Amino acid sequence: MNLRYSALVGIIFLIYKMHLMESRLIEFTNIKCTSLDRKFSEFEYCYLKAANRTYKYLSLKVLLHKMPVPQFSLNAAINKRSNGLMPVSYNLTFDGCRMVADMGKPLISFLFGLIKAYSNINHSCPFDHDIIVDKLPTHFVNQQLTGFLPLPDGDYVFNSNWLANGINRANVRLHFSYT
Repeated sequence: MNLRYSALVGIIFLIYKMHLMESRLIEFTNIKCTSLDRKFSEFEYCYLKAANRTYKYLSLKVLLHKMPVPQFSLNAAINKRSNGLMPVSYNLTFDGCRMVADMGKPLISFLFGLIKAYSNINHSCPFDHDIIVDKLPTHFVNQQLTGFLPLPDGDYVFNSNWLANGINRANVRLHFSYT
């Protein structure tokens, strides 16, 4: 009897935890794009737009002035906002050309999969065209991340530094709330 009761409580707790993970919500709150080398690249636009109460999306376009870009790297980190930025255990740097070409590492291929369908980053290096992320919707990011990202509730910043030829060329900071 005691074992049945424990199993029943465990199943109810598991269903409750699964419901909490399913009902998690990411909402974009702000984006800031900074070109660190305007001779190399600059942002034509970088914005969030709320088309209506339930549809919000991110769009950006980077004009590349020195093409082709034979190699790029990306440093990405998630920080929690709480009286300043506190680091969270997500900080990684990886070769962007390999990310696009082979999709070998699961975490990196998962992150690239978030923007792949909404961008023109669909081939390996060299890049000889401008970079566009067009109308990446919040609901798509919610579907992909809410079961994957074990973060406590709060406000966060996804900070990415884009390096080409070993030099930091651009910074994109996406602010979001996770509830």
